[in-house]
Amino acid sequence: MQMSERGWLTMESLFNLLEFRRLVLNFNPPANAQDLPRNQKEHRNLPFMRELRYLFALLVGSKRKYVDPSRAVEILKDAFKSNDSQQQDVSEFTHKLLDWLEDAFQIKAEEERDGEKPKNPMVELFYGRFLAVGVLEGKKFENTEMFGQYPLQVNGFKDLHECLEAAMIEGEIESLHSENSAKSGQEHWFTELPPVLTFELSRFEFNQALGRPEKIHNKLEFPPILYLDRYMHKNREITRIKRDEIKRLKEYLTVLQQRLERYLSYGSGPKRFPLVDVLQYALEFASSKPVCTSPVDDLGASAPASGTVPAQTSPSTIEQQGPSSSDVPSTSPVQRSVIHKPFTQSRIPPDLPMHPAPRHITEEELSVLEGCLHRWRTEVENDTRDLQESISRIHRTIELMYSDKTMVQVPYRLHAVLVHEGQANAGHYWAYIYDHHQNRWMKYNDISVTKSTWEELERDSFGGYRNASAYCLMYINDKEQYLIQEEFNKETGQMLVGMDTLPSDLRDYVKEDNKRFEKELEEWDAELAQKAQQEKLLSQIPRAPAPSPAPVQAGEPEYLEQPSRTDISKHLKEDSVQAINKALAEQEDRGPEAIMDTSSDNAPAPPAPNQRVVEVAIPDVGTFVIESEEGGYDDEVMLTPNMQGIIMAIGKARNVYDRCGPEAGFFKAIKLEYTRLLKLAQEDPPPECDYRLRHAIVYFIQNQAPKKIIERTLLEQFGDHNLSFDERCRNIMKVAQAKLEMIKPDEVNMEEYERWHQDYRHFRETTMFLMVGLEFFQKKSYMEALLYLIYAYQNNKELLSKGPYRGHDEELISHYRRECLLKLNEHAAALFESGDDQEVNNGLIIMNELIVPCLPLLLVDEMEEKDIVAVEDMRNRWCSYLGQEMEPNLQEKLTDFLPKLLDCSTEIKGFNDPPKLPSYSTHELCERYARIMLSLSRTPADGR
Repeated sequence: MQMSERGWLTMESLFNLLEFRRLVLNFNPPANAQDLPRNQKEHRNLPFMRELRYLFALLVGSKRKYVDPSRAVEILKDAFKSNDSQQQDVSEFTHKLLDWLEDAFQIKAEEERDGEKPKNPMVELFYGRFLAVGVLEGKKFENTEMFGQYPLQVNGFKDLHECLEAAMIEGEIESLHSENSAKSGQEHWFTELPPVLTFELSRFEFNQALGRPEKIHNKLEFPPILYLDRYMHKNREITRIKRDEIKRLKEYLTVLQQRLERYLSYGSGPKRFPLVDVLQYALEFASSKPVCTSPVDDLGASAPASGTVPAQTSPSTIEQQGPSSSDVPSTSPVQRSVIHKPFTQSRIPPDLPMHPAPRHITEEELSVLEGCLHRWRTEVENDTRDLQESISRIHRTIELMYSDKTMVQVPYRLHAVLVHEGQANAGHYWAYIYDHHQNRWMKYNDISVTKSTWEELERDSFGGYRNASAYCLMYINDKEQYLIQEEFNKETGQMLVGMDTLPSDLRDYVKEDNKRFEKELEEWDAELAQKAQQEKLLSQIPRAPAPSPAPVQAGEPEYLEQPSRTDISKHLKEDSVQAINKALAEQEDRGPEAIMDTSSDNAPAPPAPNQRVVEVAIPDVGTFVIESEEGGYDDEVMLTPNMQGIIMAIGKARNVYDRCGPEAGFFKAIKLEYTRLLKLAQEDPPPECDYRLRHAIVYFIQNQAPKKIIERTLLEQFGDHNLSFDERCRNIMKVAQAKLEMIKPDEVNMEEYERWHQDYRHFRETTMFLMVGLEFFQKKSYMEALLYLIYAYQNNKELLSKGPYRGHDEELISHYRRECLLKLNEHAAALFESGDDQEVNNGLIIMNELIVPCLPLLLVDEMEEKDIVAVEDMRNRWCSYLGQEMEPNLQEKLTDFLPKLLDCSTEIKGFNDPPKLPSYSTHELCERYARIMLSLSRTPADGR
């Protein structure tokens, strides 16, 4: 299966390259093809090209929803079968594909050559040349070599240019520019680049210790536009000069960074501090008021050795308390020169020193010392700033080294990225392919094709995030527009699209396939109508009180179609979309009210005495007079999107119902509704229009629930007793209920069925947490919002662990959870700065009960850099108070609180019970969710 995935993704990326598509579609088999096979190569390649042409033609003009690539892929897969049947390396498939294409076109080129060397379009499109210049044991050499896919090592490099630099230089390159040297080494210089340049990223290596391959998950960045001028042979002299300059700058940069480190980490012991802070601490100590007594002289013999001492204790006791709350003085320095003192409510008398001070110092000594320390501190600050500015300038110079005009003349644009998620021996493959005409990225994942963004591509392809990373990059020459240019009619000048782009033989092939498909649809409609008629006739035959079921083959389900166990899934999942097109043609232009306003030949019977008649307006459907038994009608259920869809489906199935009876009407309606839900599941709506909230079946389809789960859920919706408001709906409801009763216990795993519905309830609950949390956030009620967002994130993470479509955008919830914590942190800090006892306590309550318990949630995933930065910002906000003067009680509270804030443990402690969620109808939930998501899209969110 992995081989098929890789092969199809490679073909898909090449199919979207219009020049390659044209070459394949217009390939003509050799005229002497009937005489083949002349050799094994021709016997293998020409059938492959035939199937590839058919596949590409169907992709262009088929009326089918999707085409099956297996015939072309299977031929190619056969080449990989070995005696031990082991899977090949991920890059080998593309190698083999290009080899076969080259061979096939070579056969044709040799047949058409007219005394000249044949040109192979595959070689011209995918193959380039490089010059290897080097020294081997003191002897210089030059070799020109051809390359297709260019291999690059990933381990140890941070971006694509670093990989390329390492691949282009091998050994001691200094010897290449000197006359006399015995060292060996070589450089590679591109002499001719192919229009389509493919890089293999080596993300797998063999672990000798474990005896197995392992995947390299390191992050590797690559740009959407790649300039290759620095690797061209014609630029070799200027590139060598720039490389030498970069090498010199990096050596100088290393020296500057070492010097800066000495300023920032000063000291000879295990603990080191910035030199500018050391000088400031010395200045603060020297400037403190001298004392003439020992710090322990004023303590009586009965004084406690430790514990809390009342505020009115002697000055020496206060001095003792200060150091005991910290390991060393430097961890909580007090800058007495600071002017802004927000915490000082009442000043300490000047004769009560709070900190250590010199015992004896003269005014003259103090003046000299202060002058020296001030001057030294200024010098150190200037030196540090100069070093930092120099380092920044060098970094900038290196970044711009290749940005001059002469080095941006060979641009290559990223066309496709092939991604693997998993480990070396297993995983899942998908691709990002750029739509050059719509200027957007598309994600090709199995049969799903969805719009994407560069940001999503970065997250999935760069690596370092989960286990997904790119293993193949396809760049195209940005100046060769013919690669992506559409064809135009030479006479009219109009752009050719669809079938007009196909040669005559393939156009006929696609037309025949479309005719076969239309015939399949007609046969299916006829078979369905015949079965429905038979069901109607059978239903009119009187039955005994205990009738035996109609004869069926052993083991076949009776609750839907009788012929085979797989018919219902086949009808619902494969052919239903196409089977109803013809039947719906006459209904498409009619509105919901017209569909429901049926004019039956038989007037409806008056309501029974135990029934009531009410008028109900159903959004998106219309206003109806409803007949319902007392207590059997639920207004809220009738307003749900599920019920709206079912009512519309029953209305559209009216003709079949009238002609063939309730059984046939039921089949038509259920297929119509499933088709509609399938279409919704395949759309890519904006966040405010999440179809999963409206329909559980959309959620099940997107998450690939078993077909039996989807079928039973749909049957239960059609069997809802609220459908008993008119004769047609009531009869179809009874058919659905009968089908439900016919389901055998071994046909649907009810435990699995309940798990899926429990997951859906969990999804709706998570949506409510998110919605209410965002509503509170917009009202600036951050304390109330936080708990909802915390549970939304945790529940959503649990959902996403089961599949990417199980939950909501994790980044969005993470952003607002993070913003909530930052705003609460700022509010708590402001309360603390006020100095008022009550407000200080309130600020610390916010920190201890809300902020601190949440920090492990932000630290548990080291890959979430924004969360880690936010935690550091919150901690730095409180650590900044250590250098400010404040009242003793505030200092004591701060020293008690800081260890909790700075605790690096990622152990998640218990939270309060989740907040109680209000009860929302589906209609109200969808409306409120859409409203909040629309408001977010209109309000810029910093960091999003």
